[in-house]
Amino acid sequence: MELKLSAEVRAKDEKLDKDSIPGVIYGRGLESRSLKLNYNAFVKVFAEAGESNLITLNFDKQDIPVLVKATQKHPLKNTYTHVDFYQVNMKEKVKAEVPLEFVGESKVVKEGSGIFSIIIDEIGVECLPGDLVDHIDVDISVLQEFGDAIRLSDINLPQGMELLHDGTEVICMVEEPKKVVEEAPVAEAEEKTEAKAGEEKGESEKTEEEKK
Repeated sequence: MELKLSAEVRAKDEKLDKDSIPGVIYGRGLESRSLKLNYNAFVKVFAEAGESNLITLNFDKQDIPVLVKATQKHPLKNTYTHVDFYQVNMKEKVKAEVPLEFVGESKVVKEGSGIFSIIIDEIGVECLPGDLVDHIDVDISVLQEFGDAIRLSDINLPQGMELLHDGTEVICMVEEPKKVVEEAPVAEAEEKTEAKAGEEKGESEKTEEEKK
């Protein structure tokens, strides 16, 4: 599905209303331009595209393929305050971070005896813009025993996509639940301490009586 957004040129020092968000577009051989676009429209499209899906930005009477390169948020309201768009060349490879989506079921986790741990939830890739995807599936059904792990080299990357990490890095694994430390020894030690204190108190009282 093609994701589309419309933007307009933003004049220098132009103040925007609450329904708009400022932005900028740049790219190789392209002069940086200030933009303004509808806030709600951006939020809706960005929720689907993230930073790894192409967006067709209608700007300056033309459709431009872009990626969201960066966003800024209000520290308290958690609303977007600025967005950077990068114009891509469809014939040149780009680098992007693609989220991982964990699918399937691990037998040992399903039975309740294993703990599923995620180490990496997105990976860096390089490919042509047209080969970008919004996520990559990782099938965890292969995790059958404690200590089983899935590494980056185990992922089936989409055609034309190159991994930018060491393939030996662990993505996720199944760990054995940590054993609960028995409290009996602690309780026993406390009882001994209390008994000793009682004995010392008794001896002290006995000594006082002898002095009398």
